[in-house]
Amino acid sequence: MKSPFPGMDPYLEEHWGDIHARLVVYACDLIQATLPSDLRARVQERVFVESSEAGTRTVYPDVRVVETRTPQGNGGTAVAVVDEPLILHLDDDEPLTEGFIEIVAAGTGHRVVTVIEMISLANKTRGPGQDLYRQKQDEVRAAGASLVEIDLLRAGQRVASVPEQKIPKDYRTPYRVCVRRGWQPKKAEIYRLPLRQKLPVVGIPLREKDADASLDLQAILDQCYRNGGYDDTDYRAPPNPPLDADDARWADELLRAAGRR
Repeated sequence: MKSPFPGMDPYLEEHWGDIHARLVVYACDLIQATLPSDLRARVQERVFVESSEAGTRTVYPDVRVVETRTPQGNGGTAVAVVDEPLILHLDDDEPLTEGFIEIVAAGTGHRVVTVIEMISLANKTRGPGQDLYRQKQDEVRAAGASLVEIDLLRAGQRVASVPEQKIPKDYRTPYRVCVRRGWQPKKAEIYRLPLRQKLPVVGIPLREKDADASLDLQAILDQCYRNGGYDDTDYRAPPNPPLDADDARWADELLRAAGRR
């Protein structure tokens, strides 16, 4: 059985540990099928970050794309058409990390092309977890890699690499995706993810010469719901965190029409 919600199911946020893990794996598998033959998508492998000022530490991106030593051309397969994001041109006074940082795959030396982050509540809560995430954002961008941030949580503080005040109000939806291309540091791509709409297909930047890979967020969320057995979700009580008044009324009508209340 599918979720009764057309896009993100707010009831899944309460089970984020399981949902997050599944999203990462399913996203990695879906992206790998679309990549050029000389790129690989990897899950939770260590990335060593070296800086002349900060020394060396390890970070753990949710999904990353790495380049192999010998390019072999494009062997990807066709996928869904990518939805159109909002393109933001960022001001010159936006802070940028100075210095050179090299990011390599643990034990291989392969260059990291793209980092994809499924935002967790630890990232969105003030404290050490959020501080480390902010540092990782700076390191990825300083290394010239692309960064894709997928936020499917309403709770917590927004941590995307684009300041909230730079995003038009009609794009400040409950859920959001932010894409920063490594070769375009002054631009950002914002995808709207309203509660009442299907999740988009997101363009995943690779190298500047490559066409984007695509990530169908709705497809992997539906897979999470199906494979995780979330058809037993009790929709009679409000979700945690609760919806605002308008969305709560809409959700009540939706769930009653679907026979889940």
